[in-house]
Amino acid sequence: MPSAAKDPQEQILDMVIVGAGLSGIDMAYRLSTECPGQSFAILEGRDAIGGTWDLFRYPGIRSDSDMTTLGFPFRPWRGDDAIVDGASIRDYIEDTAEAFDLKRHIRFGHKVVGAAWSSENAEWMLEVEADGRPARFRCRFLFVAAGYYDFAQGFTPEFEGREDFAGPIVHPQHWPQDLDYAGRKIVVIGSGATAITLIPSLLPEAAHVTMLQRSPTYVVSRPQQDRAAIALRRWLPARVADWLVRWKNVLTGILIFQVSRKRPARVKDQIVAGVRQALGPGYDVERHFTPRYNPWDQRICLVPDNDLFDAIRDGQASVVTDRIRRFTAGGIELESGERLDADIIVTATGLNLRMMGGIDLSVDGRPASAAGRLVYKGMMLDGVPNFAFAFGYTNASWTLKCDLSARYTCRLINHMAAKDVQICRPVAKPGTPEEQLLDFSSGYVQRAADILPKQGVAAPWRVHQNYLLDTLDLSWKPLEDEAMRFEAAGATRVAA
Repeated sequence: MPSAAKDPQEQILDMVIVGAGLSGIDMAYRLSTECPGQSFAILEGRDAIGGTWDLFRYPGIRSDSDMTTLGFPFRPWRGDDAIVDGASIRDYIEDTAEAFDLKRHIRFGHKVVGAAWSSENAEWMLEVEADGRPARFRCRFLFVAAGYYDFAQGFTPEFEGREDFAGPIVHPQHWPQDLDYAGRKIVVIGSGATAITLIPSLLPEAAHVTMLQRSPTYVVSRPQQDRAAIALRRWLPARVADWLVRWKNVLTGILIFQVSRKRPARVKDQIVAGVRQALGPGYDVERHFTPRYNPWDQRICLVPDNDLFDAIRDGQASVVTDRIRRFTAGGIELESGERLDADIIVTATGLNLRMMGGIDLSVDGRPASAAGRLVYKGMMLDGVPNFAFAFGYTNASWTLKCDLSARYTCRLINHMAAKDVQICRPVAKPGTPEEQLLDFSSGYVQRAADILPKQGVAAPWRVHQNYLLDTLDLSWKPLEDEAMRFEAAGATRVAA
């Protein structure tokens, strides 16, 4: 593996990619194929490929969207299962990096902590912690593919009496691999995707698992295998089948989301009816699986082949909807007065968001935080030159948008080379109307309101959350518009 430049004054890379997860490997592939000859490095703060899919190791971790859209379009997923476990996704990312000779560009244990842009030199100077020692990298373009989760710590509320509980308290983000839960009573606090995934996976080893929630979440069951995809691959050439399966799932997802927005009551009734059918007569679906909010105001949880519902119906798992009064030595006391016995408590209470991998950005000596700054085409920041980031969809597979962003970045780089300019930067007009970046009521979004960028009300500052619109915008529309400026190095100093 090539080593980093010993002296940043001796070598400048064309691009540095931050993060070696799905979006980082996608960007590296696009750069190497669509901008051949560009020098680049992937700086990964951890010691492994995979990002989120390497970090999270709790039982049953799996994709919450189909792999034909979560996977790379240039290396389609062809397994029979459409919903797969985290280890399979991690292996798929690593195999892809190996297949396209991208691993040699990765510097593991390299955490980017600061990035300073110089307009005069048209380059970024990166401050890096390399295996615990300070290092510096220089690059002409910076692409941050670090996701939006805080890898260091998940979110856990303060619970009264926490120190009184006699057993282990575990957050899924830091799951102990030696945790013995065989024959134990487990209470999982939370009802999001993590809790929904965990509960069936803890069985049948656990004696019983209880999902404790303050309020219900939308839960939908779908087959683990995509039978239409299997049939298409059996009868059609692989490339044709891959294309058809991918677009079938993309368009299905868009249709469901649009119908949910336009006819929320109808979609809500259908989802609840599906749960009622899965759990059988007599189950209190109204209390435990009928949310107060509309579908897609928060992300809908997915269970493959009814696994959660089967566990509840068979009596191995149960759902309690109530609020916590305090932890006790033997479990949890609820506000209703009910007590839940527990040997282990799992706080599946959410994640913390962290923008741009926590990198301290500056432009010509001035701070350039993402907080409150307008987002251009959902992937660049107002006034920040030669910079893009991967930020996937909240209503579809993460990789769909990240791949479009990577290809658009390559278009920008090639366009600058053709024009013989060194700087590109989007600039919003003063007074451009602003809105919240994410129209989501989820707790992790609300807690991060003060660190998130903003979006505008119209293109190119509007974040579509729609793959069709983004495909048109990022792949076909001209690169030069009223917001994007192209400049030669040293021509002007950028106002942060």
